[in-house]
Amino acid sequence: MDTIVIRGGAVLGGEVTVSGSKNAALPLLFSTLLTSRRCVIRNVPVLRDIRTAVAVLRHLGALVSPSRDGHEITVEARDISRSEAPYELVKTMRASFLVLGPLLARFGRARVSTPGGCAIGARPVDLHLTRLQKMGARIRLAEGYVEAEAERLRGAKIVLDMPSVGATQQLMMAASLAEGTTVIENAAREPENVCLAAALESMGARVRGAGTSEVTVDGRPELDGADVTVIPDRIEAGTYMVAAAITGGSILVAGARADHLDAFTAKLREAGVAVREGEGGIRVAAGRALGAADVKTMPHPGFPTDLQAQFMALMTQATGTSTITETIFENRFLHAQELVRMGAEIRADGNRAIVRGASALSGAPVMATDLRASVCLVLAGLAARGTTRVARVYHLDRGYERVEEKLRALGADIRREAATA
Repeated sequence: MDTIVIRGGAVLGGEVTVSGSKNAALPLLFSTLLTSRRCVIRNVPVLRDIRTAVAVLRHLGALVSPSRDGHEITVEARDISRSEAPYELVKTMRASFLVLGPLLARFGRARVSTPGGCAIGARPVDLHLTRLQKMGARIRLAEGYVEAEAERLRGAKIVLDMPSVGATQQLMMAASLAEGTTVIENAAREPENVCLAAALESMGARVRGAGTSEVTVDGRPELDGADVTVIPDRIEAGTYMVAAAITGGSILVAGARADHLDAFTAKLREAGVAVREGEGGIRVAAGRALGAADVKTMPHPGFPTDLQAQFMALMTQATGTSTITETIFENRFLHAQELVRMGAEIRADGNRAIVRGASALSGAPVMATDLRASVCLVLAGLAARGTTRVARVYHLDRGYERVEEKLRALGADIRREAATA
């Protein structure tokens, strides 16, 4: 496995362009299964998870044609020869489970492995299955697979126990080919879901209320093709904003959308970071001193759980004591013990972590446990004295495009060491 090596102490500056959102691109790619027509997805990030999604689509029989640089992908799901997404593909990325709704809605059957992904909590798929049953699906669990059938899904009023992003996406896609109208209450409000809704509308479904807690979808017997553009990755943008703050630097994050990052930006400002929003992106500059700020992760528009680890790294450099409360996933403080190895003073108890700063971090060998934890350790390495070696960076490659190259262009001393045989 490759290792990221960082020599800390450089003050970052300059401009970095944010890539397309992984969490928006994946459901857009799987939504192409809803139609036999040609779909074009633009501004796609070049990531391991995208390669997995392409492999899933090709396994099902779709014709997938990436552009030379990989940032545009054309999909024609005209001749789908399979209705099964196997464990070998789904185990590496739980978003692959999103093929269930489109396959079931269009072909009346699907067999999809229960998902894998990062080790950050159970994230059960019960919400997906019980709500598809309300739309008329017959579902059976057998040998680690979900087997679903339906002559045609029917619109229904659906109330989610929690505003699950994945369940909302699954149901929006299934409802777009269902007979009648589906109303999803307590729906997830994330920008990625708004992006998916726009794609479904361009295909011919009528979607109202995306970005609110109630989404209504009027289904159609069949859908047209689409030409859609992936929104900027708000999590990548937030990560580079922290990179500026934790190194005492100043960075323009080009392409970042401030309206997708309101809660996060508010916490940066509370900690003493200067944030200026403009048409070209977001300018972040470190203040004279960082101060502690408390954070509680919440569904959008609250503070994103996917920026919790990065903010924890920042708080190790802030004067005072901060409390970080994780309400989305029950096992998302695994990075805390690695930060402690670097000299941070953190006490994690259940879903709460107490961070006492400012700590003098020292470079150390550390290990990534999930996608966001991996970049948290890279950020800590930027602020640490000496050399930090981050192992198991395949997690990093799932969600960050050319991260070493982008950080190096900002002045970081960072390189990748390829694994030796």
